[in-house]
Amino acid sequence: MTRRGEAKRSHRPRARGWTWAVVLGMLAAGLGWSAPAGADAGAGGLPEAIDTILGDSRMEGGAAGVVIAEAAGGDVLYRRAPTTRLMPASNTKLTTSAAAMEILGPDHTFTTDVLTTGRRDGSVLGGDLYLRGTGDPTALAEDYDALAARVAAAGIKRVDGRLMADDTHFDGNRLGRAWAADDESAYYSAQISALSVAPDTDYDTGSVIVRVAPGAAAGAAPVVTLTPRTGYVDVDVRATTVAAGGADDLVVEREHGTNTIVVSGTTPVGGSGIQEWVSVWEPTGYAAAVFRDALTAHGVKVTGRTQLGRATPAAARPLASHASMPLKRLLVPFMKLSNNMHAEVLVKAMGREVSGEGTWSAGLTAVTGYLKGIGIDTGKLRQVDGSGLSRMNNLTAGQFAELLLAVRAEPWYADWHASLPVACDPDRLVGGTLRTRMCGTPAARNAVGKTGSLTGASGLSGYVKDADGRELVYSIVLNNYLAPSVKPLEDAIVVTLAGSTAEETTPAKIPGARTAGHDTDLECSWRKPVKC
Repeated sequence: MTRRGEAKRSHRPRARGWTWAVVLGMLAAGLGWSAPAGADAGAGGLPEAIDTILGDSRMEGGAAGVVIAEAAGGDVLYRRAPTTRLMPASNTKLTTSAAAMEILGPDHTFTTDVLTTGRRDGSVLGGDLYLRGTGDPTALAEDYDALAARVAAAGIKRVDGRLMADDTHFDGNRLGRAWAADDESAYYSAQISALSVAPDTDYDTGSVIVRVAPGAAAGAAPVVTLTPRTGYVDVDVRATTVAAGGADDLVVEREHGTNTIVVSGTTPVGGSGIQEWVSVWEPTGYAAAVFRDALTAHGVKVTGRTQLGRATPAAARPLASHASMPLKRLLVPFMKLSNNMHAEVLVKAMGREVSGEGTWSAGLTAVTGYLKGIGIDTGKLRQVDGSGLSRMNNLTAGQFAELLLAVRAEPWYADWHASLPVACDPDRLVGGTLRTRMCGTPAARNAVGKTGSLTGASGLSGYVKDADGRELVYSIVLNNYLAPSVKPLEDAIVVTLAGSTAEETTPAKIPGARTAGHDTDLECSWRKPVKC
């Protein structure tokens, strides 16, 4: 967010030093993509090993784009269909996050403010109270509580006016282009607003956590609790508790276009019940409701109704403010857990920063501008959202390889690199979506990369060191397969790289289809509670 009186930074392509010029030259030569699969002779059997992996029956009839290059110089070691545009799924977050680090800056924060135009008369504020957001995807109920506490600490006990929820920093479009309609109540497809609430420290903004526990006896209704506790959503319990050993088939889903969450099915006595993350309808109202409840809890009564989407007058005076963690820290839950909502907030924030418009269109134009600045031909890609949730996104393995090479020259690269999931690291906020993958191999705690998962689309792009200690860049984008998952093939490629030298390739065994974290067409972190 640009502060008043500051000029916006230029995001034109920047001049690079000789190192990047050399890399671009190598890309032009090596990533010119005139050759078919494989690479020059003398690659130590690497092309043959990867071709064998991609020849697995799980990829029969599918499409594969794969590029492998040396990180230091950009020399291409392997390429298959490097210019073929494919659905990258959450590999799209690589372009979004890199552009955000450049355009917004590693220290960018999102502020949420409470302001007023009213006049004080003792403990009474005569006038409206404004809650103004700038898109903070990490705002928790406790943060709204802290804002309310500051209002109360200022001596205000009653507001004779309305609570105005100002979400005008972004536009009113809530859902991304071509997002699946049947994902509406899924937390990973939550609506985007400049004001929202996250129910947890994974920062799953725009959702509530619904916990359903069995009743004390068969025939009793299950016990349902919400986090945060809020009356903004209604719970319609149609489920039944059954005898111990009975069916456990609870379903929790929000009805279309409403904030009614329906709990159906059965749960046995003594059973574990279920816990689901469910998106809300209209997150601005959600944030306003949580804040109003917090004000009440702190002894501040707002007599007027809540109104949404009202811009704060320029003359409004601040009463309280909250700032998010800086972007370089936000990248960790964003990238490690592949948080779609963070990506879309960043796109709209970039649009606001560059053109003054908090829209997907303006933000994606900003992303394109960054990619052009590092030498990527953006006329040969299509990006329609920030997260990769849309099936209209089309990028190539070659473009991801170019990005992975280019960002190594950026001053913020270390923070960006640290946000990538690490293979087989058990810490959720280190290993992320790779924490159960490639364990017991040379790639464990070596390979880092961004995963991507949609039905029929999978990707893994990042960095790995081979047995010589040479850093390699890899991008693997797989589409149009019918197998439940092709992630074992991605892992086999990366493990092959990790175990090989410049002179000799050690082909990796392809893991079985049911290896932990492989049996899903969604990002494993999207299956709550987290399964990876």
